[in-house]
Amino acid sequence: MRIPAILTAFLMFLAGATPGTAAGPYSVRFPAATGGIDPQAVTVVGAPQRHVIKKGEDLLEIARHYGLGYNAISMMHRDWDPFLPPAGTEITIPTLWIVPNPRGRQLIVNTGAMRLYFFTNNGTQVHTFPIGMGVLDFKTPQGSFRVVEKKVNPAWHIPKSLQAKYGMSVMPPGPENPLGQYKLTLSWGDYGIHGTHMPWGVGRLVSHGCTRMYPEHIKQLFPLVPVGTSVEYIYEPALVGFRHGRVFLSVHEDYYFKIPSMLFHVLSLLESRGLMEAVNMTKVMQTVEEHTGMPMDVSRDGAGSAAAW
Repeated sequence: MRIPAILTAFLMFLAGATPGTAAGPYSVRFPAATGGIDPQAVTVVGAPQRHVIKKGEDLLEIARHYGLGYNAISMMHRDWDPFLPPAGTEITIPTLWIVPNPRGRQLIVNTGAMRLYFFTNNGTQVHTFPIGMGVLDFKTPQGSFRVVEKKVNPAWHIPKSLQAKYGMSVMPPGPENPLGQYKLTLSWGDYGIHGTHMPWGVGRLVSHGCTRMYPEHIKQLFPLVPVGTSVEYIYEPALVGFRHGRVFLSVHEDYYFKIPSMLFHVLSLLESRGLMEAVNMTKVMQTVEEHTGMPMDVSRDGAGSAAAW
């Protein structure tokens, strides 16, 4: 998916961010009302960037370089071999996100977008990071939890189903330990948010339910999150956001196959937000069909097109 340079420049202006600041913090302001458009709302953060693929690069390392999970890049280039992308090709880096409303929670994990959001300054700023999550047989659940413990160099208490494979019940810290160097233990068994010894798994279904982060990201997040932090796991693959009074829509893969019809789901979401008259339905349907996960301007007036600028 290629986006004209003028659109990239416009979106960078809207987002007010500079390249290389993918994690934030970003300033956010949620709508004052549950319906309609609040011109003061700012829930679209970040800015797309441009990257020319170098010989020998693969999509996994490009994604990590820009602070993205593999899914964010691969969904925009589904027909490419991830290990042999065409050298010399200029691509859009989708470092642009719609932030879900935390509703008082400090940390939101949206498994529907494979993204984590940590809110500071009374919910007016947000840090955001990509995640890896549970495979289909061990789905990362939805629900409300708390951070009950913070561990540096944690041991891994291996599930009984895997103990024969590893020949132990507890794996000590080390390069083979899948928890990495830092772990935020949740009030949900021994599950938590932690690093990984396999960074390629960020942006994928890889774990037995835990939330994996790049080593450099969990190292950044770990000191910010105190014990007792409230955590909400949600599953929202479709998100609506606002910037300068414009409506944005992002649609991700339905990773856990929970939504029978994504189009009906999106239309219901827009209707519940009182936005059906504010959007361009052709843009909405295109965003649903492409489902790249990147926020797209779906405002009805069409001012988001290059011709209107």
